Amino acid sequence: GGSCSAFGFRLFSTVRRAGPLLSVPPSFQPPSPTAFVNPSRVFRRFTTAPNSMSFKMAATQLTFGPAKATESPSVVVLVGKKAAIEGGLSKYAPSVDDSVLQAMLEAAKPGDNGASTSTFLPASDGGKATKFVLAVLPDKVSRHNSPISAHSITSLVRSEAGASGDVKVIAAIEEDNNVGPVACAIAKAFPLFSAKSTKDGEEEKKERSIRTCFVRPDGSEVEDADRLLAADVAMEGVRFAARISDTPPEQMTPGKLIEEAEAVAETLKGVSVVTIRGEELAKKGYGGIWGVGKAAESPPGLVVLSYEPEGATEETETVCLVGKGIMYDTGGLSLKISGGMVGMKHDNGGAAGMLGGFIAAVKLKNEKRIHCLLCVAENAIGPKAMRNDDVLVCYSGKCVEINNTDAEGRLVLADGVAHATKHLKPSLVIDMATLTGAQMISTGRKHSAILANTKELEERTVKAGRHSGDLAHPLIYAPELFKDEFKSKVADMKNSVKDRMNAQSSCAGTFIEQHLASDYKGGWVHIDMAGPSTSDERATGYGVGLILSLLEAKGYC
Repeated sequence: GGSCSAFGFRLFSTVRRAGPLLSVPPSFQPPSPTAFVNPSRVFRRFTTAPNSMSFKMAATQLTFGPAKATESPSVVVLVGKKAAIEGGLSKYAPSVDDSVLQAMLEAAKPGDNGASTSTFLPASDGGKATKFVLAVLPDKVSRHNSPISAHSITSLVRSEAGASGDVKVIAAIEEDNNVGPVACAIAKAFPLFSAKSTKDGEEEKKERSIRTCFVRPDGSEVEDADRLLAADVAMEGVRFAARISDTPPEQMTPGKLIEEAEAVAETLKGVSVVTIRGEELAKKGYGGIWGVGKAAESPPGLVVLSYEPEGATEETETVCLVGKGIMYDTGGLSLKISGGMVGMKHDNGGAAGMLGGFIAAVKLKNEKRIHCLLCVAENAIGPKAMRNDDVLVCYSGKCVEINNTDAEGRLVLADGVAHATKHLKPSLVIDMATLTGAQMISTGRKHSAILANTKELEERTVKAGRHSGDLAHPLIYAPELFKDEFKSKVADMKNSVKDRMNAQSSCAGTFIEQHLASDYKGGWVHIDMAGPSTSDERATGYGVGLILSLLEAKGYC
């Protein structure tokens, strides 16, 4: 078995297999985690029956802070723009002639995506040489990209760090407020979840350490405690969110995510939790969440985590974070076909990112009152499944005629934003979801698509995306032009558009906005992150950095 720390959770597990990965015995039951609480951490131990299997977390530990004299990494990666690297270049590789280092720097032609070049540093004790990599980021970026070139950092660090051995990363930054966002970019290179087994007779991979220090253009190291704490908790948040989405749906059921969320309230100071689950949803009027999730073996739920900062008053700003947590999306009776269902374990990316961002913000002692609402369900098929032509009564009181059971995310979010604006008195509501495939047509695979009900919020969100590296770009905000797409003869609205060529992503967001409380006068931002939630079949932890930026988290901004 292996273990690694992940955002306040330490996971222990073993891999016992009796056949191919997909050959699961009929009696297989997913391992149930048992939580053991101490004042600082929750430890989760996965136990398995003799002929079942469980999955381990990748044995890679990420830490941030000043370089340690005792470090003996197998690889050293110096990453940054040329201008940020040049000032302290000789300090990072004192055993290499300056002319060689300068030649390496000149040889790296970063272009649009960055480039790397490498040499080897001889060991002072005559041992194994250390690989030294210069990973040079693009000199310039466009106005819709992140100034830190976050995607290039992730790609270069992942490729140069390799799959084994300790690594020292030297991140050359231009400004101290780049520390947290760069940490997020590095975290995305090292996801936690792994179901890879070892061959017969092969030893388990040893734990490896990825140690990152941050240096300024003059070569001095960042030692500010707030900056380094923000880097650490942001990193943990990204890896935590990615783990939630990468875990197979047989294990990460609605019930398991709810358990993970409830454990947060047990371990973080100032956090309380309320969970509404199963038929209680129907009884209390949450028809959207209940309708979507009632056919699944694991019942749906609405989890409301509430953080009250020290010294909070009635004047303290209140922010609600609402996340779509569809743990698996078959499409319902509007079944996804032709391979469209593959990868739908990632349809909980909005909830995962919101939960990761919430935990990070609490650990950084954010001064805002924050509520995190997770709308959790599995869109399954079965005798109880929601049908096309059904009419659901959502928590807003509005009736929705179903004309596409695969447009389920907006239904659960409708209940989430209605609860937030009816009961929690926010000045700002942010919802986030892997909502529409059309988002990728609108803004691509690296930018989320956003709707905001004010120009100021739209600009603020785009700015937060550029700062954090979780890029965001505006959609058309014109609800009066899109409401007719949902016209119904028998209900207040349908749940899917009549014209799929008419700004689908804007329409989907407009549907959610219609379920805000009628007397709500505050801000609203909708984030559709279907594209950036994954990269190369892995979850990215998108949203954690964006939320920290929007919340103006101490040490991160």
